[in-house]
Amino acid sequence: MKIDAIDIFRAEVPLTVPYKVSRWTFTAFDPLIASIRTRDGRVGWGEATITAGYAVNETPEMGWAFLKAWGERLAGCGVTEAKAMLQPEIHANSHAASILISALEMIERSPLLTVDAPAVVPLLVPVNAMDADKVGAEVEGSIAEGFRTLKVKVGFDVDADLKRVAAIQRALGGRAKIRLDANQAYSVDQGRRFAAALDPTGIELFEQPCDKADWAANAAVAAVSTVPVMLDESIYGIAEIERAATIEGVGFVKVKLKKLGSLIQLEAALKRIAGLGLTAVLGDGAATDISCWMEACVARTTISNAGENNGFLKLTAPLFRDPLPVARGAIRLPADWWPDVDEPYLRKVSAETARFTTVSLAAVH
Repeated sequence: MKIDAIDIFRAEVPLTVPYKVSRWTFTAFDPLIASIRTRDGRVGWGEATITAGYAVNETPEMGWAFLKAWGERLAGCGVTEAKAMLQPEIHANSHAASILISALEMIERSPLLTVDAPAVVPLLVPVNAMDADKVGAEVEGSIAEGFRTLKVKVGFDVDADLKRVAAIQRALGGRAKIRLDANQAYSVDQGRRFAAALDPTGIELFEQPCDKADWAANAAVAAVSTVPVMLDESIYGIAEIERAATIEGVGFVKVKLKKLGSLIQLEAALKRIAGLGLTAVLGDGAATDISCWMEACVARTTISNAGENNGFLKLTAPLFRDPLPVARGAIRLPADWWPDVDEPYLRKVSAETARFTTVSLAAVH
């Protein structure tokens, strides 16, 4: 199969409500997206949101430049050849490389994306209310919709965070699990104070208390935490997964497609996590339908807890013509389900696009 055309999009997809984390508040997701078309009519899609401070040595500008350079280089190549050419780029450019590699895997109809029987992938849902006195109504709504794991962002102020978590615990009354996520925002002293003071009732884990590069600080928090710690931002590949397994108090590791570079390497990482006796968590809460679908397909055979690939639920409109099927707090994929991207809408929400073909140089808009 030869590549006939590559289209890339610098999108700005609006959200229904602001998505607040410790260091940022998102009103839109700005993924880089690529579609690859072959001469026999096959189409593959890939995406990644590159967030400064999350990706290692990658920025949105660098990712866009990567896609433009490789778009021109790959036009006319074979699909297998293109994957081999991109593989060495994963180490330094995992997010950007994953966009193109996963699109190629989609063209190949990777077995990881082929749903041969109905599949159910439970999702978690965020608690957006920041006022401890106002979380009850939101919690009740999430329970009514069938969600049984709630994501609670912390890392703002230790005392206020503890008060809000306690309010959510009271509102839940044991009806759902809680995942706490500091997104690297605590100092080691703040993280230790917060983690040691937690009532563990109903709390599944506490995610990434301190800076991704400060393994000692995260280990110090894990040592006193009343609940298992999960590492996310610190994890980029097998080496970090294996390092996490050596830290007392770390029981979970989270991975995402855009950090591993390909579907096949994502699956390998999930298997390695399980082999080390840790529990894997999968999913990108800042992704659109494309990555969320791909991660759901991988999740159906690799994880047994709620997926975090819920970014598509935060969008004002889906990127798929037929939205990902969701009911009772889970993605519910029928057998043989396959997406169809609404390209006119994608172009409408894109700030910049470029096209590379076998017969012309890039056309940039």
